[in-house]
Amino acid sequence: MAESTVTPAGRTATVSVVRGIAALAAAAAALVAAPTAAASFIVTRNASHVRLRIRGTQALVSYRVQGQVRHTELWGAIGARAPRTGVPQVAFRRRYGWGAARGGSCRRYDGPKLPLLVAACRAPDGSYWALQSWRRLRHAYGGTSAPRELHLSHWRGPLPRLQVWEDWSYHGRFQHLFGRLTYHGKGVHGFRSDPQGSPLDGYGRNVYLDTLDSLYGPGWRRENGFLTHGPGGTFCYGLYPHGSRPSGAGRAYRLTASGPGVTPVISLEVPAPGRYDRALDRRLNALERALDDPRCRRP
Repeated sequence: MAESTVTPAGRTATVSVVRGIAALAAAAAALVAAPTAAASFIVTRNASHVRLRIRGTQALVSYRVQGQVRHTELWGAIGARAPRTGVPQVAFRRRYGWGAARGGSCRRYDGPKLPLLVAACRAPDGSYWALQSWRRLRHAYGGTSAPRELHLSHWRGPLPRLQVWEDWSYHGRFQHLFGRLTYHGKGVHGFRSDPQGSPLDGYGRNVYLDTLDSLYGPGWRRENGFLTHGPGGTFCYGLYPHGSRPSGAGRAYRLTASGPGVTPVISLEVPAPGRYDRALDRRLNALERALDDPRCRRP
């Protein structure tokens, strides 16, 4: 569960949940080097025996996949750029190899708490590297299984900030979430996406929503994923029935997103909003309007 702290109204922690007026923070020879797609880079999938070391300005990731020992060397990117057309997002360069990589070390990690953590190191220059394992691509409306993606990130300073507010729609018939994803005070968003909401550039990000103990079944199950919107990195989602599928309303919700550029995966959990409160719903409707996202207008 995401680390939670209580903050006054109008302020947020690095990873926070806001409900009502209060805020809860809640190959023996390597291949030719090439740039990767921008994101907290997916090193591999379904890996075991994972090890992270830092050698100068490079990260060395060793792992086993399908019985084979392999490694990846990554370098050349840190943090993220604010969205800007015509300028590519930061991206790692990398080399893949067979067998175990040599050299490097891992200084004790003393950075912020991270979800889904496999390994993390403090580099000699004071920056941080981290590996996180995430079943990102679960099927919508009840999925539980997916490949375990091994994500690598590199950053210094504050993490991205994920905020969510909970209220209701259709006069209390359904639960509703809205929020924003920001980094250094700027909205995280892209400029191009396909009709299904998948980003088509290095800046876009999806937020993935899981629901706990819903009509889909017990435990955590995927509800859906949705794209953040520019310019503020905002998003909104209603827990409505979808065709023959019931509403995914549950006891609690978990939102997870890959940070911009090569920053870490961040996540938070929040209990369901509870019984409909008309006065509170009106105040939260006003807050949603103040975020000024024309794609988040609802009954």
